[in-house]
Amino acid sequence: MDEPQQNLWQFMSEQSDKLLNQTFQHLGLTFISLFLAVAIGLPLGILIARKRKLSGSVLAVAGILQTIPSIALLGFMIPLLGIGAKPAIVALLIYALLPIIRNTYTGIVGISSEVKEAAKAMGMSEMQILLKVELPIAMPVILAGIRTATVINVGVATLASYIAAGGLGEFIFGGISLNNTNMILAGAIPAALLAIILDALLAVIQKMDFKKFRKFLYAFPIVFLILGAFYLLPKAYGSSLTAGFTPEFMGRQDGDLGLKKEYGLKIHTIVISDAVMYKAAYEKKLDVISGYSTDGRLKAFDLTILKDDKGIFPPYYAAPIVRESSLKKFPDLESVLNLLSGKITDSIMTDLNYRTDYLKQTPERVAKDFLIKNDLYKSPRGGKNGVIRIGSKIFGEQYILAEMYRMLIQGNTDYDVATKTGLGGTKICFDALTNDQIDFYPEYTGTGLLVLLKPDPKIFKSITHDKDSTYQYVSKQFSEQFKIKWLKPIGFNNSYALMMRRKQSKDLAVISITTLQQYLDKN
Repeated sequence: MDEPQQNLWQFMSEQSDKLLNQTFQHLGLTFISLFLAVAIGLPLGILIARKRKLSGSVLAVAGILQTIPSIALLGFMIPLLGIGAKPAIVALLIYALLPIIRNTYTGIVGISSEVKEAAKAMGMSEMQILLKVELPIAMPVILAGIRTATVINVGVATLASYIAAGGLGEFIFGGISLNNTNMILAGAIPAALLAIILDALLAVIQKMDFKKFRKFLYAFPIVFLILGAFYLLPKAYGSSLTAGFTPEFMGRQDGDLGLKKEYGLKIHTIVISDAVMYKAAYEKKLDVISGYSTDGRLKAFDLTILKDDKGIFPPYYAAPIVRESSLKKFPDLESVLNLLSGKITDSIMTDLNYRTDYLKQTPERVAKDFLIKNDLYKSPRGGKNGVIRIGSKIFGEQYILAEMYRMLIQGNTDYDVATKTGLGGTKICFDALTNDQIDFYPEYTGTGLLVLLKPDPKIFKSITHDKDSTYQYVSKQFSEQFKIKWLKPIGFNNSYALMMRRKQSKDLAVISITTLQQYLDKN
């Protein structure tokens, strides 16, 4: 019998220490980036108010920087600043600049010339006019810009978890991947409350009389810096190695939770996106990562898999999962999708992933080359008998498989195809399938078991020792619960795995998860 479902309050109480830590990380990122944005944006706003010919170009550059997608901007920062807090702070600083520069400029140029002339007539210098006349009058407008920048930064800071900078995004993205609503809300609700509270505090300050509270307002950015600095203070860790785990891996029984329970693994861990963790391991910023056994970056970065000698990682055999209603609607679909069954081994999939992950070949080219090599490719017929919608998650292997299925359908049937790739984690893809937004997508037996079915621990242990037992269980349960059919497995097993640099593994004599823990105990 399944364990009773946790409510949100129970989950947040259970995770209170982690939630508090992530909230402070989130505040640290926000405060430091906001302080730096004020330190840069305020003088720039004053400068362009003095030299108005520069205003158009400065505001245009700040506007262009803010239009860069958040994920892309973080990606641009990594080659320059690595992973962690530094690239996240720089990215947040860039997003905060525009409202601060614009409002400073607008507040100062909006002051009537008569007021400035009166100040000059009184014998004030340019600096005295700025500090005693212009800034006090413009301060409500400037603070409005800082309020806007604060709210933006609180929201964008959730993405910092992708590059191991911490924050509430760890809960949000882990929850999306794990189909865990409580986890999503545990991150989203505090993030929203932070934005509301900080905005309300700044609104109170905005209404203050600048002359009466001038010293307080001047000190306000310093307070932000001091509070934020706690985030960057060096921390003491009881582990000689550092691991980088994805948000999804952190919350899985066949992930960090299982490692702690079955192996007693105690290692300093940071949360990071799988998009950057392989390279971080290669560049010696991480010692251990939670990778995927068929990932092409294993080969690209000379990583080795640590043996799972206690068997916590269940089989992850890939297969297309299809709505039963779609199989009835498109009678030829099942036989065409099964053309790929048994054709791709672990080593073949690793090589295909290597071509996209490292050689930067397009998924379409990799898919077509494979189908041609295996005599499976046929020219598209130009289907007119309906459109089959293919979905995929947001990583290279899924893009490759989606392209293969598209070509197989177009070459062997009279159906057309619409691809909806890059749908994010398991929850998004599966919701799209159950809500009839797509007809099928490639899934993995271990994910279907642990993330979507969430069986009793006894059932889990009884079936995960054997790939066929796992497949039969998920196949039966999906049909009964969701009216979704698992087609024949493709052939490869893309399971979770712990990885290290090959040379480091050899030097430390760490070849399995057990020997990893033994090494940590000694060091």
